[in-house]
Amino acid sequence: MQYLNNGQIRISVRNLVEFIFQSGNIDNRRSRASDKEAMLAGGRIHRKIQKNMGSDYRAEVPLKITLPMTCKGINYDILLEGRADGVVRRGNELLIDEIKGMYQDVMKLTDSFYVHEAQAMCYAYMYSTTVLTLSEEQRASKEKNIVIQLTYCNLDTEEIRRFRKEYTFAEMEEWFLNLIAKYKKWSDFLVLHQKVRNESIRPLQFPFPYREGQRDMVVSVYRAINRKKTLYVQAPTGIGKTMSTVFPAVKAIGEGQAEKIFYLTAKTITRTVVEEAFDTLQREGAHLKSVTVTAKEKMCICEEMKCNPLDCPRAKGHFDRINQAVYEIVNEKDHITRDDIFAYSEKHHVCPFEFCLDITYWVDGIICDYNYVFDPNVKLKRYFAQGAEGNYIFLVDEAHNMVDRVREMYSAELHKEEFLAVKKLAKDDAYLANLLEKCNKVLLEYKRQCDTWMIRSEINALLGPLEQLENRCSKIFEEPGERLYQEELRDLFFKVRNFRTVSDNLEDSYVIYAEHREDGFYLKLFCVNPSRLLSECIGSGISTIFFSATLLPITYYKELLGGKQDDYAIYLPSPFPQENRKLLAVTDVSTKYLSRGQEQYRRMAEAIARVTSVKNGNYMVFLPSYKMLDAVLAEFVQLATDARILKQSTNMTEQEKEDFLQAFALDATEETTSLIAFCVLGGIFSEGIDLTADRLIGVCVIGTGIPQICTEREILKFYFDGENKNGFDYAYRFPGMNKVLQAAGRVIRTKEDAGVICLMDGRFREAANRNLFPMEWDDISYVDKHSLQDAVEKFWQIKI
Repeated sequence: MQYLNNGQIRISVRNLVEFIFQSGNIDNRRSRASDKEAMLAGGRIHRKIQKNMGSDYRAEVPLKITLPMTCKGINYDILLEGRADGVVRRGNELLIDEIKGMYQDVMKLTDSFYVHEAQAMCYAYMYSTTVLTLSEEQRASKEKNIVIQLTYCNLDTEEIRRFRKEYTFAEMEEWFLNLIAKYKKWSDFLVLHQKVRNESIRPLQFPFPYREGQRDMVVSVYRAINRKKTLYVQAPTGIGKTMSTVFPAVKAIGEGQAEKIFYLTAKTITRTVVEEAFDTLQREGAHLKSVTVTAKEKMCICEEMKCNPLDCPRAKGHFDRINQAVYEIVNEKDHITRDDIFAYSEKHHVCPFEFCLDITYWVDGIICDYNYVFDPNVKLKRYFAQGAEGNYIFLVDEAHNMVDRVREMYSAELHKEEFLAVKKLAKDDAYLANLLEKCNKVLLEYKRQCDTWMIRSEINALLGPLEQLENRCSKIFEEPGERLYQEELRDLFFKVRNFRTVSDNLEDSYVIYAEHREDGFYLKLFCVNPSRLLSECIGSGISTIFFSATLLPITYYKELLGGKQDDYAIYLPSPFPQENRKLLAVTDVSTKYLSRGQEQYRRMAEAIARVTSVKNGNYMVFLPSYKMLDAVLAEFVQLATDARILKQSTNMTEQEKEDFLQAFALDATEETTSLIAFCVLGGIFSEGIDLTADRLIGVCVIGTGIPQICTEREILKFYFDGENKNGFDYAYRFPGMNKVLQAAGRVIRTKEDAGVICLMDGRFREAANRNLFPMEWDDISYVDKHSLQDAVEKFWQIKI
């Protein structure tokens, strides 16, 4: 919204008046056409109206005014700038025209909207004081010779409705100065906070003794930010990646190199670690403000997430109260937690989620999910509007997850059966039902052409009907009242809109494919290579740091995560002594599809028993699928082991996950029996959990993690083969080995930890897989079922 740099706060006229004069309800029942289409339509209307206004009409007049301010002895400026749609000077009269395109019936308007008036009034004052040279007599004149004109135009019918209001210069000046006075408490907050923050950060030191390799990471991150580069960091578990990225980013903020830090992570547990990092720096004296953005569905106070004044008590009048709520919390709190947001939102009777988003304007650090920056449908448009650039630092944790996440963000699909389902409901609207049938007929033709799945070269026949359907839905959502099938129609509308938006940007990095699935026929625009789109998002900040314990091979991630030739990459070694960890690979076990069966499952169970029977403690076993998990576990329990067994189940609740991890108690080696948890490789327990000391002393990873053959994996293989890459590596091997490395990383989390990592699959001996091992795995021992237990016993004898 505004940016403070070198003693100057820069803000646009539109942002200023929309912020100060916001009022009314949250109401998501009214949906417009896509922002992009509305913007394009609005631009066309602007140009058409301006062209027809006559020779004395000056269009798109840029204006700016610098307003000197002072706060507690600090001098600063507010730079207010904008562009008037139209300016007309006739004799002593000045007319400012503000044009607004809209989808509602302009002929039913009885007056202009005050926020639009305010925008025009700002332009009138700015023009009068910066372009015109008014004498004292003109300034004091009682003549109402300043006219603001609000021109409203319907984007569909192009009907026009105008409202005019007249002012003296003195009236205009009084109004404008009152507006700036209302904003000054906010600008004062920014200036004072920046001064105190920067002075507190200047002497700030790294809060802990540096671990091995940690200082190198801190320096590398700071250098990348300072040079406005993207950095890819492969940093092993235990090096302290969170503080190693947050600290240099905070130092850069304090030096004025950047405005905000976005710490991006997909996991709740990681967000807690980041919050602790900010808290630590605050305790060390840094006057920082930060907030954690929680998903909307987790913040909603209602049973159903219906954001309108009829269904939600907080939605009614939300914008009347929101500014006071924000001002209060940012002045009273430094790190703003979810509990803080709930407490203050209840006090001020505002929506917790929207409240949280507004808080982000006034803090230095924002902790949130990837999608708030990268997902075109979810990203915070207040920061990342199309083409907008800001002074932001992006810290992307667990970056190995990003490739598949962003593929889904930039892809879109349609389900044929949804069109039929909504058509059956839309019996009261023949035109809507006809449009739904048009879309269904095209999809039916595509379905007839498809056996199991197929790649399509184009979908031109579908795009026209989809556009008509989207336009019809937009008009329906502007109508008063709701239809009985409003929610179903809205869901379909958003899918159609997203599909059309993606279709506008189709290029070589996309594959169009159709597929029969269990629940019907689908058409998908699949983003196989998200690099260019991700690069555009990265460009909205000054520096991005991608980091993970398993960013291997780093060239693969650099290529697919928007990397450029001159971007930086570093590989940091493990700080843990290798003698504390025994790394084994059992080579006479196979998870190849054709090898699977009871004999192999029995071998796996025996190998697991040999690893876990040597020393009592807590162990985790990771298998490629639930099916294999059940088969191996059935064999394992027949081996007369007295171990306590845990099993990961599908769709576990948050409480069930917490209970699962609570079972990994400290002092487990004092127990008379071991705890063995059977989990799915690549699942919720194979990464992002931190079981230190003897809470986990061994991990068995069965299989190379290669994803199951499916349509999209085969498309990826085909695509990257065509790009002169190894398609199998890109589609299967690299993602699979990443799961293995993540699961193996659950054991040995500190310098004091000791444990066993046992990989089970003959393919771990293959060079193509060995080449993906981290450098600290150079001590791996290859064993068979006969030598496995002996190797484990020798390790524990030395450690005990």
